[in-house]
Amino acid sequence: MSVELDAESAAFTFKGGMLPMTVLELATSDIAHIEAQLTGKISQAPAFFQHTPVVLGVERCQGEPLALDQLCAMLRQHKLLPVAVRGGNDDVKQSAWALGLGWFPPNEARTPAMAEPVEQVIPVSRREEAAPSREAQGARVFRGTVRSGQQLSSPEGDLIVVGAVNAGAEVLAAGSIHIYGALRGRALAGIHGNLDAAVFCQELEAELLAVAGNYKRLEDIPRELIGRSVQVHMVDDQLEISAFEE
Repeated sequence: MSVELDAESAAFTFKGGMLPMTVLELATSDIAHIEAQLTGKISQAPAFFQHTPVVLGVERCQGEPLALDQLCAMLRQHKLLPVAVRGGNDDVKQSAWALGLGWFPPNEARTPAMAEPVEQVIPVSRREEAAPSREAQGARVFRGTVRSGQQLSSPEGDLIVVGAVNAGAEVLAAGSIHIYGALRGRALAGIHGNLDAAVFCQELEAELLAVAGNYKRLEDIPRELIGRSVQVHMVDDQLEISAFEE
């Protein structure tokens, strides 16, 4: 006997989705080495990594023993939340399931119908670095599009991007960030604690905005500000986003 439920009485529904998610793309299974580099990365923008779900990409660790339980424990100590593993042999797959994690086949095993459900944004050993066009008076100037998977930083001053920042890209600066285009990725200003830093962009669609460790995700941004030219700065110890007058 089948039972049909109307939409109002159904307790849940299954829906497909393409959620943005961070991939920790491992180049080694040496947990001490991973933790040393991860600690440095987190120190640049600690708020961004707090309670961030991550998928562990282990394709490049083939043939190396991987203590997945120890790796997950270390990540949780640093406030990261491992939710799944991508790649690895059958032992890795079984370990992932035993730890209550999901498992995805490696990229090369996917067909077009099995689209990658996450955006790769944090390789742990190195990351593709967008090349600057020039540097001026402590500020870093980049002309062009910062693509998904790239990180662009100005560790000593402002960062000026004459172009767009795509989803899955990340821009960081010790000072303020100026985006003369659409901001769809992550922008973290004042990464060393400068509360006077700010983020300015011509079109706001950011995944995450942060100033001196204070942050807002896309879902926290008022809908009326999406697509607008805005400034993001600290006011009375609160991160404020306001539109420029048009």
